[in-house]
Amino acid sequence: MTGKKTYLSCLDSVKPVRDALDVINGKWKLPIIISVGVGNERFTDIQESIPGMTPKAMAKELKELVQHKLIERIVTDDYPVKITYRWTPYANTLTPIIDALKEWGIKHREEVFKK
Repeated sequence: MTGKKTYLSCLDSVKPVRDALDVINGKWKLPIIISVGVGNERFTDIQESIPGMTPKAMAKELKELVQHKLIERIVTDDYPVKITYRWTPYANTLTPIIDALKEWGIKHREEVFKK
């Protein structure tokens, strides 16, 4: 009789990857992060830079990104009140990840679509 086969655990790698994807996952989070990162600070500027996103969806995603400390919501007590959004210093840690995803996406398109 053969012994029970043992499997290597991948949870040590999967859990942190899953955590990271939970933060940036979704249709709009990465586009919002990128839009704010390139300098769009006002709600309408961010929304207009991402076609198809509704104000309700953007408000929800911005709130979650603020909770995860990637985007900072700044309220200026002028008249009228001015609200802007900016990358936090912590969001800068996403730059190499976004760049790597972009490069992989370009290579993937070339491989799959032969473009």
